[in-house]
This record gives sequence, C-alpha cells and structure tokens, in this order.
Amino acid sequence: MKLAIGSDHAGYKLKSQLAGWLRTSSGGKHQVRDVGTFSEESCDYPDFAQEAAKAVAKKHASRGILLCGTGIGMAIAANKVRRIRAAVVWNPEVARMAAEHNGANVICLPARFLKLAAAKKILHVFLSTPFGGGRHLRRIKKITAMDKCS
Repeated sequence: MKLAIGSDHAGYKLKSQLAGWLRTSSGGKHQVRDVGTFSEESCDYPDFAQEAAKAVAKKHASRGILLCGTGIGMAIAANKVRRIRAAVVWNPEVARMAAEHNGANVICLPARFLKLAAAKKILHVFLSTPFGGGRHLRRIKKITAMDKCS
C-alpha cells in the first residue's frame, strides 16, 4: 500500500519511528512517502497535513498518516482537502471504526499521548481494515456531496 506520512515538530520523533517500521516490517508491502517535517524545529502543521492529504486525494497514496501533539490540528487541516476524511484516532477500536464506518483515508495520531507500541497497533488495525460499505456508504456519499458546497 502506498502511504503518505507527515508530522509537525511534536510528532516528528514518532513519525520517523513509524515510517521506518512501516517500511521494514511490511516486507515491502508498504511504500512510505515522508512529506516532512524533518526535524523537531518548530513548524506549522497545516503545511504537512495539506501535503499528505493532497497525495491521498490525488491517489498518489492510498492512505495518509499524520501526527501532531493531539492529532486535532492535523485533522482539521487535512479535512479542508476535498475527498479527504481524516480522523483523530487514539486506540485500535477507534481506528477500526474510523476505517470501517467512516471510510477514513487519513489517520491523525496524538503523538504526545501515544507510545510507539500503541501507535503500531493502531496503524496495523487502520491499514488492515476495509471500508464496510452498506449503510455507511450512504453517509459517505452525503459527506462527499458536501465537498461540492464549498
């Protein structure tokens, strides 16, 4: 799966660890494009949220992974991009529901509140859970129609 991953300074360390893990643990199953930031120097999260979200929206990546202190800023910024459904996720069950029920194509992780092991479990569930369709598809179509209102 092609993935776009990005963070601000607060998420930089965890992002770097997760990107390395995704590249090596998947046996080549995941291609990871790191859109930055590339240090712990203070930066603006919307720049990296937009870069990763656009990669997903343009189908250069199947899913996006964003990290900041709480995940909230990244989600707000990513959701400004058409065709993006970004969800703040903090545990594996929320990850499953975000993917299965909400068709989330970008996951936003709260780097200040997650340890590496927990983040790995969350990502594993998110990346391996397909969209459930059915009644959820009707809701996704309504969300997609909202893109046309702006």
